[in-house]
Amino acid sequence: MKRLRNNIFATAAVAVACILGTTSAKAQEFTVQGDLVSSYVWRGVYQTGASFQPTLGFSIGDFSVTAWGSTDFDGNKSSEGLASKEIDLTAAYTLGESGPTLSVASLWWAGQGAGKYFNFKSHETAHFFEAGLAYTLPCEKLPLSMAWYLMFAGADKNEEGKQNYSSYCELNYPFSVKSVDLNATVGFVPYKTYTVGYGNSGFAFTNVALKATTAIRITDSFSLPIFAQAIWNPCLEDTHLVFGITLKP
Repeated sequence: MKRLRNNIFATAAVAVACILGTTSAKAQEFTVQGDLVSSYVWRGVYQTGASFQPTLGFSIGDFSVTAWGSTDFDGNKSSEGLASKEIDLTAAYTLGESGPTLSVASLWWAGQGAGKYFNFKSHETAHFFEAGLAYTLPCEKLPLSMAWYLMFAGADKNEEGKQNYSSYCELNYPFSVKSVDLNATVGFVPYKTYTVGYGNSGFAFTNVALKATTAIRITDSFSLPIFAQAIWNPCLEDTHLVFGITLKP
């Protein structure tokens, strides 16, 4: 087992070296930023209150890896159990300048103090493994994007303890009005899901939203990005209004 693990690590190291070697001429970029939000709402479902959400990413050519996290302000304890803590790791590859983007992600939101992060056994792990396919129409006048996400392994189990393969689909349309960037979102689940808490028995709209982003000019060389998002969840008959501040270089 130890030899097999070492071989896997060695193979992965060689693969990374090959990628870096063959793409040395391509653009390399780091992403470092953090969002401070009044509440954390994911795919139309309320998760927790005010949170800080950092992002650390690296891209080279058409390939990217991203770590995204969310932690609320309850610290180590919460009146409702474990304080909220989430970390999502995503690897993505875009096929050409205008092709689709394929992604694989590990989503983990077990909470502060839950431990067992490295437990990957099918019926014990708290990880949700998700594959994604996203595509943006190559048209400036209609920059509509479409995405489909499928949980293919991990903690996404149905009532019988079998893999449920929960899916979520989303359409996004960005546009601008004067100095405000807007984005309209329509998200839905095509069939029953057990993971997020929609309580749906079939197809359901779960995330209808409008997000507005602008910036407060502090000095001639520095502006503070802010955003507000109105969210409606027809499936749960719920609604949210989220305000956020983005901090980045």
